[in-house]
Amino acid sequence: MVNMRARGFTLIELLVALTIMATILSVAVPRYFSNIETAQENVLREDLYILRDAIDHYYSDKSVYPATLDDLVTQNYLRGIPIDPFTQSAKSWVAVAPSDPSLGAVFDVHSGAPNTARNGTWLKDW
Repeated sequence: MVNMRARGFTLIELLVALTIMATILSVAVPRYFSNIETAQENVLREDLYILRDAIDHYYSDKSVYPATLDDLVTQNYLRGIPIDPFTQSAKSWVAVAPSDPSLGAVFDVHSGAPNTARNGTWLKDW
C-alpha cells in the first residue's frame, strides 16, 4: 500500500508558499515601477540636454537656429533625434521658436508628454 502523503504537497503548504510569494511581490513590484519612472525621467533629462546642446552648437556655428530638429541630423550635429521616453516617439518633441523669427525656428525644445514628473512638475515644462 502506497502512502498518499509522501507523494505531494498539502494544501496548507501550498497556501503558505503562495502567501510568502505574494508578500515578496507586494514589496518588489512598487519599487520596480518607481525605478522605471525614475529611469524615464533621467533619460528625458539627458535627451533634453543633448538636444539643447546640439541647438547651441548649431547656433554658434551658423549664427542662426535650425529650421527643424531634423536639420540637426542632416548637418551632423546629432546622429538621430532621440526618442522621448514617455511618448515613445521622436516626433513628439515641441520646438520653441526664438523671439526674433529671423534667427530660425528652433530656439529650445520640450517634451510633448502630457505627464507630470514624480516631483509634481509638468514634463512639458522641463
